[in-house]
Amino acid sequence: MSATVIHSTACVHPEAQIGEGCQIGPYCVIGPHVVLGPNCRLHSHVVIDGHTTLGRDNEIFPFACLGKRSQDQKWRGGVTRLEIGDGNIIREGVTINTATRENDVTRVGSHNVILNCCHIAHDCVVGNHVIMSGYAGLAGHVVVEDYVVLGGYVAVHQFCRLGKMCMVGGCSKVCQDIPPFMLADGNPAETLTINKVGLERNGVSEEAQAALRQAYKLLFREGITLAKALERIETELPPLPELKHLVQFVRSSQRGLAK
Repeated sequence: MSATVIHSTACVHPEAQIGEGCQIGPYCVIGPHVVLGPNCRLHSHVVIDGHTTLGRDNEIFPFACLGKRSQDQKWRGGVTRLEIGDGNIIREGVTINTATRENDVTRVGSHNVILNCCHIAHDCVVGNHVIMSGYAGLAGHVVVEDYVVLGGYVAVHQFCRLGKMCMVGGCSKVCQDIPPFMLADGNPAETLTINKVGLERNGVSEEAQAALRQAYKLLFREGITLAKALERIETELPPLPELKHLVQFVRSSQRGLAK
């Protein structure tokens, strides 16, 4: 493992914990409660503050700002946190805030690609292998499951959930939940069909794709109640893990589905 390198113009608080092999570039600012795992690379002008913990092998580009306090008007101080996993790419101008209430956490998983000028607000939970294209924004308390893809300039309303392997087209306004494995687009966003390309890229079987297509029709095209659609999915379609996850997601929705 290579030695830690900190540029002479960087301002790293002596109480910050910097892992072995980290590279901290010119004019970076690292606060006292920050923990950087091994082999993180910070390009120039990166700010990391607050009670923020990053895992290993993250790469953060200029003018990203991580761990500043929540922008929620309910913020009243106290220790709030940001936790980021391993192997993330965080590009220029990204902002990720800590949570709002004492001891709460904003979480970002591992192996995500968060492109330029994206925003992840307080109390969000972002999974693994997520791609956020430029200027996409998540309001507070949004949940993004694994392998989600957001197009550029997507805006997601607070408390919405984006299901596993869904894709949201660029410039969409998401006001309700996007089910797993689906493709959504529009202003406001509507669930249009299954995310066929995403499913194929992630190795979902043809059997599961066909079953998900039938589930989509039951949920969005048959004109039946949501309860009836879920009942038919469970009784008429094969008991595949993808369908079980879809049904569980839909049943637990608080904001309703984007139709």
